Amino acid sequence: MRELLVDAQTLYTRAELHETLARTFDFAEGYGGTLDALYDELYFCGPTQLTLVHAEDLVINLGDYGELVLRVLAGAAAENEDFDLIIE
Repeated sequence: MRELLVDAQTLYTRAELHETLARTFDFAEGYGGTLDALYDELYFCGPTQLTLVHAEDLVINLGDYGELVLRVLAGAAAENEDFDLIIE
C-alpha cells in the first residue's frame, strides 16, 4: 500500500491543491484538475492511504471549495476499498 501525506496548510489556491494532489498521487498527465477528475482518479486508484494534515486549512484557505474537496476525498474513500483517508 502506498502511504501518502499532504499538508493542507500549504495550499492556498485551487491550482496549488490540484497540482499537489496530482504530483503526490502521480496522476496521469491528462488529469483535469477538477473535483470530478479528482474523484475519478481516487475511485480507481490502487491500494493507497492518504493522510491529510491541517485539513481545516482547506476550508480556511479555499472556503466552500475546500469543503467540497473534503467531501470528494471522503466519498472516494467510502466507494473505493483500496483508498483510505486519514484526516488530521
